[in-house]
Amino acid sequence: MNRFAELLDRLVLTPSRNGKLTLLVDYFRAVEDPDRGLALAAITGDLTIAAVKPAMLRALVTERMDPVLFGYSYDYVGDLAETVSLVWPEAEPSDSSHDPTLAEVVQALQSASRSDGPRVLAALLDAADVSARFAIIKLVTGGLRIGVTARLAKQALADFGKVDVAEIEELWHGLEPPYRPLFAWLEGKAPKPEKLAAALFRPVMLSNPVEDRDLEKLDPADYAAEWKWDGIRVQVVSERGVRRLYSRTGDDVSGAFPDLVRAVDFEAVLDGELLVGRPPEWTGTFSDLQQRLNRKSVSPKIQSEFPAFVRCYDLLQLGEEDTRELPLAQRRTKLETLVASLDPTRFDLSPQVAFSDWPALDALRTHPPHPIIEGVMIKRHDSPYLAGRPKGPWFKWKRDPFTVDAVLMYAQRGHGKRSSYYSDFTFGVWSGPEDATELVPVGKAYFGFTDEELRQLDKYVRDNTIERFGPVRSVRADRQQGLVLEIAFEGLNRSTRHRSGVAMRFPRISRLRWDKPAAEADRIETLTAMLD
Repeated sequence: MNRFAELLDRLVLTPSRNGKLTLLVDYFRAVEDPDRGLALAAITGDLTIAAVKPAMLRALVTERMDPVLFGYSYDYVGDLAETVSLVWPEAEPSDSSHDPTLAEVVQALQSASRSDGPRVLAALLDAADVSARFAIIKLVTGGLRIGVTARLAKQALADFGKVDVAEIEELWHGLEPPYRPLFAWLEGKAPKPEKLAAALFRPVMLSNPVEDRDLEKLDPADYAAEWKWDGIRVQVVSERGVRRLYSRTGDDVSGAFPDLVRAVDFEAVLDGELLVGRPPEWTGTFSDLQQRLNRKSVSPKIQSEFPAFVRCYDLLQLGEEDTRELPLAQRRTKLETLVASLDPTRFDLSPQVAFSDWPALDALRTHPPHPIIEGVMIKRHDSPYLAGRPKGPWFKWKRDPFTVDAVLMYAQRGHGKRSSYYSDFTFGVWSGPEDATELVPVGKAYFGFTDEELRQLDKYVRDNTIERFGPVRSVRADRQQGLVLEIAFEGLNRSTRHRSGVAMRFPRISRLRWDKPAAEADRIETLTAMLD
């Protein structure tokens, strides 16, 4: 267990991507099964411990110290696992010199019942030092927050076994913790664990954003264009009777879209955009799609109100034929034939955009025919379907973001490296008649600023706090005094869940307007006009 705790500590303190990869590869090489596989599952979010929840952890620690003091400590530290690991009382010295393995800790937690979970967790924390306590708590609360994504962990596996990360991606959904067959293959001790399951995820091909002077080097005749829709990228996989719907990162989201999965009556792998609506009459907004995202299941009523469909971009496999090596133009021809035979309310074809040169495409990008189009995709006719983000074959050319000037209203401490800073910011715009105007919150942003701007924002919050609500600080914000933020966002939707009546898509702070008086920030009418 101590080796896993040391790994987490070092990953938290290592900022560079290559440094994290080195730490992971060294850990996989030095640690035996099943500990290294369980560590991998914890990092990728595939380790489930059902008997202990964060609320139980809070109850345990407040039995051992004053709740108010714990609240102050948590507010100061900013991370639950770190706070509990530091304030947990040290146990009496023990004669036992046994350091439990990660497998033993996981086994104890996973085998505990809901009623026994708190007792088992408390015993483990009593026997551990600060670092091990931190690691144990991270295991039971999930979301390690150590700066390592599942993709980075898979890249570390690829580096460890000297294979392409695409091979790891294709195998991933056929494997289960602690991944013994995977490690045996990577070490050259066993054959590649292929075809352990049907309907496996294929690593997706991603595009590069158009940068200055990129298009000057390209011949428009070599490229096709299509609209970039504001949904989520998905992969529809139907193979040997097994049907799955995957997100672009390989998460199985089939449970939230049973109506769509039922319509999969073909043997193929499709790449496309998941949307809601009834094509071609109605395509819903991203806010509509959010009614169905991040759910394990949805009611028949939600399925009826927000029916799901896929706007198809590409064809990765047709029957037994792997089409990824074919040029895009040939894959497109096969895709057109297949989609023509499918249920048109569940699958339609992403239309290609005719253009003569880049300025003409720029004009279309700037004024798309549908409000939920984010821009255009540019794809080379002869490009194969390559995993990852190769430079050159595919580009995304998004329309310029919307901007609005808003006033900072609330701030909250961040997590991990940002736990010492106020880094989550709620902002608002003016609403009401001119003689009784008030700020109404319209969004929250936690990125878009530099490290130096973060320090400036943090100091502003500390110097101008007027109220405290747990970890949240209310800052001075009126027409005479307030900090104006220029907020960039991708789109705007009506929302009955928000007091303002609007919801922003991907808001971020694009500029700190120290020069602008708070009274001159935008009004809610500016945003509602964008909706209309």
